Amino acid sequence: MDFRRSLVLGATGRIGGVLRRVWGADRALWQARAAQPGPGWLVADPLSDAGIAALARAAQGASAILCLSGVTPARAAAGADMADNIALAQAAIRIAAGSGARVLLASSAAVYGNRRGLLDEQVPPAPLSDYGRAKAAMERAGARLGSDMGVSVTGLRIGNIAGLDAILGGWRPGFVLDRFADGTTPARSYIGPVTLARVLGDLISAPALPGLLNVAAPGTVEMGALLDAAGRVWTPRPAPDTAIPEVALDVTALAPFTALSSTDSLPETLLAECRAMELP
Repeated sequence: MDFRRSLVLGATGRIGGVLRRVWGADRALWQARAAQPGPGWLVADPLSDAGIAALARAAQGASAILCLSGVTPARAAAGADMADNIALAQAAIRIAAGSGARVLLASSAAVYGNRRGLLDEQVPPAPLSDYGRAKAAMERAGARLGSDMGVSVTGLRIGNIAGLDAILGGWRPGFVLDRFADGTTPARSYIGPVTLARVLGDLISAPALPGLLNVAAPGTVEMGALLDAAGRVWTPRPAPDTAIPEVALDVTALAPFTALSSTDSLPETLLAECRAMELP
């Protein structure tokens, strides 16, 4: 796969770090807001007119722009504005306009909220968190602007990423986890960091994509089982009424663009990928 004709926005984040390691630093153009060590970096602020103009020049001839830029709950807690998720997505589309590049926007399974059953891309969003609401609004705004500007836009509803999540990645001594009355812990669609990098590379290389895609390995993983497999000690607490028992992403629409197996969501597979990437 050749990613050299792609631009990655928000490449200094954790997903960007994984992609640079798996793909190779010279396999794409990587946007940052400040100088970074290593090759391939473009220093520009995508929320400024000058930054958009500079990135648009760099994107000439690019086949795809992957927008990882966004405000996470942790950044919002530190004072960042969740509304920047929309502004950054719109900036990616403006950068792509005129270049012929497609835009892939990193969204989240959080847009589904507490929807039950296997969730495909046609299930209307029902987010419960500020982050989920911001990502759902980003998807809508991105689709509208893409249509207006003639840019192909795909929202990627990414499931939990092992090692970058709040469970493995957020584990600390004394970790407490919700447990439901039936003894189960929250189950989520997961994907390993190495598999995610491969899948995103396949999507960048695809000639055309639908407007929305769930991105995860098939099946779900209980958070308690994942911590147990990792040998991480945790303390159960009764799950509150607001706890979401399961978020199960239907990846049928993703299947034509990449190869995934049910073994990709096994705890041992996820943990092996975390170790390979030296993630928690």
